[in-house]
Amino acid sequence: MSTDGDEKTRHYAVAAGAHPPGRKTRCQRGAVGAVVVALMGLGLTTGVTPAAAAGTCAGAQSDFNGDGIRDTAIADPDATVSGQARAGLVHVVLGGGKGVVEISQDTPNVADGPEAGDRFGFSLAVYDANKDGCSDLAVGIPYEDVGTVKDAGYVQVIYGSTTAVGSEFNSRGFVQGETQPLGGGPEPEDWLGYALAAGTSPTGFPFLVIGVPGEDGAAGTDIGLFGYVYGTDYQAASVGQDTTGVWEEAEPYDRFGASITATDRHFVVGAPGESIDTVAFAGGVAAFRPSINADGIPEPLFGMGQGRTPGPDAAAQTDDRYGSVLAMAPYRPSGAATTTDSVLAVGVPGEDLGTTVDAGAVHVYHVKADGTVVLLNWIDQNIDGVEGDAEAGDFFGQRLAAVNTATNVVSTATTMRLAVGVPGEESTEDAPEAGGVQILPAIGAPGASDAWLEPGAGIPSGPVTRTYAGISLGSSPALLYVGVPYGPADGRAVHGFPWNATTGSAPTQTWKPGEGGIPAGGTSFGATVR
Repeated sequence: MSTDGDEKTRHYAVAAGAHPPGRKTRCQRGAVGAVVVALMGLGLTTGVTPAAAAGTCAGAQSDFNGDGIRDTAIADPDATVSGQARAGLVHVVLGGGKGVVEISQDTPNVADGPEAGDRFGFSLAVYDANKDGCSDLAVGIPYEDVGTVKDAGYVQVIYGSTTAVGSEFNSRGFVQGETQPLGGGPEPEDWLGYALAAGTSPTGFPFLVIGVPGEDGAAGTDIGLFGYVYGTDYQAASVGQDTTGVWEEAEPYDRFGASITATDRHFVVGAPGESIDTVAFAGGVAAFRPSINADGIPEPLFGMGQGRTPGPDAAAQTDDRYGSVLAMAPYRPSGAATTTDSVLAVGVPGEDLGTTVDAGAVHVYHVKADGTVVLLNWIDQNIDGVEGDAEAGDFFGQRLAAVNTATNVVSTATTMRLAVGVPGEESTEDAPEAGGVQILPAIGAPGASDAWLEPGAGIPSGPVTRTYAGISLGSSPALLYVGVPYGPADGRAVHGFPWNATTGSAPTQTWKPGEGGIPAGGTSFGATVR
């Protein structure tokens, strides 16, 4: 959104090895320890918005061209576009072998233009924004400059249609401080769009949650907030920890909004910099319903941090970063006629297990229809039956994906599945930080049906030093998507594994630059997958 072509210098990508400002870290054990946490603000730009065209699209999930077949969005936020390094783009692979659509800010009907360091596609969310039956793609561009304001951030909703995503209607843009009540004006390093999640409420309105963890305010630097855009008329609100009814209070470096996850019933927002009592960067989360309350915001339900009810009986520790990563799936409890509840997984990648520093852990919760929450499991690599062993710098829980593979039946350990990224895993002494992925039941005993995938054993390429496998995960009811955006160029790909995969089993589908209609090249192909 500016004419400044300079590359953004403060991107804090996992592979960059830098920490956000104000970060108090005990240990920097490899580049994977750098978690991206910082954002803020919001607003709305207007454009030509498509009217709903009911009956023209099949209404299938993640179906951008309305043919009833699931499509896959694969981001390369570091791709060069029109000569602009790290401008970023998204490949939309149409299901049924119908081709690949490349979306960037150089695409007709997509507003603005590519600029160096924008990182278009850093975050993605898929939902039906205008209720025409075709899925629409929300794209986060957190390092977009707004005028002369560097890294203020920008989000674009790019509309699907029967002629494919982005081909028929102008995109709709959201930027802090314009026509909607989504915070103040853009400020440097707000990073609006750092995290995104979306859904359709039980009453049928579409909603988009936009993380702005770099927001500054009266309480200090990087307190964070999220923007909430809902309905086909794009009503909006901004919510921070100083908003009525929201858990805790705004504090410097909370970075509220650095992570977001959603089902149609609930959504949860992470504040990985949250202090618990005097423990800095312990982390916390706050949960909401998508319904709007009397204060004009989504209804707050609860908040929690590690060591507080209903969390596990383990004290919060400095730099745990509880809530830096989140995943959630719809859950149908026994006796319910539909998926009234949610299962929530909270990553704690900085968790120390005894003297094992930054081994990592994951907490799994049952969020009930009445808004209460119950801890189901604490999971780490030392749990009985779970493959592998916890090691320093594993960062177990650095990425998460969750799914309900069969929403039309009562949920079981077979249908509720969880994938945990372990990008710091050392497969062999010759391949430090090659990484890996653990697949587990999301409910029941974690080790009852778990599987381990790593480069050279399930993930086809490697093992090679600093591949960071597990740093990108996505999900569909049929497949777990494992992105491999780093490591040797010929190994960069997205692999699809069935959720019942066994240890070391091969993917059933692979998307790779230069194959299947996807253009060759790419810089961080698969960094985000939806």
